[in-house]
Amino acid sequence: MNTQIEKIAKIWPGIQNIFSVPHNQKEYDRLVDILDGLIDEVGENESHPLASLMETLGSLIESYETQNIPVIEGSPSDALKTLLEEHDLKQSDLPEIGSQGVISEILSGKRQFNVRQIKLLSKRFKVSPAVFI
Repeated sequence: MNTQIEKIAKIWPGIQNIFSVPHNQKEYDRLVDILDGLIDEVGENESHPLASLMETLGSLIESYETQNIPVIEGSPSDALKTLLEEHDLKQSDLPEIGSQGVISEILSGKRQFNVRQIKLLSKRFKVSPAVFI
């Protein structure tokens, strides 16, 4: 075995759960929670030391979502409209996202979602954060 593989073999048991494709909802939720923490830490700083880890986890999560989570087509505001209809909700049912005015601006396409709103909505509706980007 070459030196790099030997090093990986030593640490793999401790990190295997982070770098494996999720095969069920529990594993998926665990990776999403880790990714949420990384998003908080890394933000949009592409030179952050953990930026590539964030990208890797995003790919693993995307793999699971592609196979297990239905895709919502359209713009982010269309996606929210669809989710509100599917769950029989009104704008007033989303106070954690913002005021009625903020939600109206998002739904009309005048305002984009921020990172906090994306995290809250993806968690609430159990959809990929990519739906709102």
